[in-house]
Amino acid sequence: MGSLKEERKTIGWAATDPSGVLSPYTFTLRNTGAEDVFIKVICCGVCHTDLHQIKNDLGMSNYPMVPGHEVVGEVMEVGPEVTKFKVGDCVGVGCLVGCCATCRPCKAEVEQYCNKKIWSYNDVYTDGKPTQGGFANSMVVHQKFVVKIPEGMSPEQVAPLLCAGVTVYSPLNHFGLKGSGLKGGILGLGGVGHMGVLIAKAMGHHVTVISSSDKKKEEAMDVLGADDYLVSSDVDRMQELADSFDYIIDTVPAHHPLEPSLSLLKLDGKLIILGVINVPLQFVSPLLMLGRKMITGTFIGSMKETQEMLEFCKEKGVRSTIEVVKMDYVNTAMERLAKNDVRYRFVVDVAGSKLEDE
Repeated sequence: MGSLKEERKTIGWAATDPSGVLSPYTFTLRNTGAEDVFIKVICCGVCHTDLHQIKNDLGMSNYPMVPGHEVVGEVMEVGPEVTKFKVGDCVGVGCLVGCCATCRPCKAEVEQYCNKKIWSYNDVYTDGKPTQGGFANSMVVHQKFVVKIPEGMSPEQVAPLLCAGVTVYSPLNHFGLKGSGLKGGILGLGGVGHMGVLIAKAMGHHVTVISSSDKKKEEAMDVLGADDYLVSSDVDRMQELADSFDYIIDTVPAHHPLEPSLSLLKLDGKLIILGVINVPLQFVSPLLMLGRKMITGTFIGSMKETQEMLEFCKEKGVRSTIEVVKMDYVNTAMERLAKNDVRYRFVVDVAGSKLEDE
């Protein structure tokens, strides 16, 4: 355990400017503390947020930046006060690596709503050093922000669950929408939307994919197992299905009208917005008032929910649709992701990419 206080160097792929091009980058991991876990990264999912961050789309990127927040790895070493994990465990790390631990959200175990949360990358840790993500050989993470991967789940399959999976599971859990027999809609069929179909189906829901065209109908029904497919411009079907949904999960990350979705909700139905949109959205208030409907949004999920969601997916056999790539393909993967040319999540085989040979 003598090495616990020594800084380690590791290799990742980093963006160095808003072009977003990733290239090999050697950096120092922060000192591992008493409750820290040293993790060798096996693989890491590629999220739309990674694309926004490396290109500074949100105007707050700091470089060099190693992205990646759907990380699965193996525990190589633990601090003396670590109780949850041991060397050799297969573990996951999601979007967060720190929080204040004293505010109301933290005390309620919903640390994703902490105003002082620390992101897995493009943030500053408590020691003043930048955080770097999972497109790297290794990470050091406090045990609170590490989850155990249930035995028998493959690392590549688990990776998308750590962000996209829990992002869908959390609102269904929080709003009491886990019971079987509910009727749900999934608007948008990207990385989060595809997980929405899989998880809602595993909960026993009747699931309709709602889209602006019918080009994903076959995929939604035959590959993902949706029960129905609704094209939002089909006036007759929209009227037929009005006032019939318990909830709609809206994953569309661009400006779009809310009224069509609101009209589909039944009394007390919920429109749950998960897409990050930085322009105002509009609706007319009677659509809410006349059905006591709710527009809400949730943000990723807590560590507790993440662990619960993994156990649920293991039990129900939920398998995401992924494309595994090596690190030297990651820039092409980012270009394809920008065009939505992926079904449905890229996962980088970090361990198999032999970064030390770069």
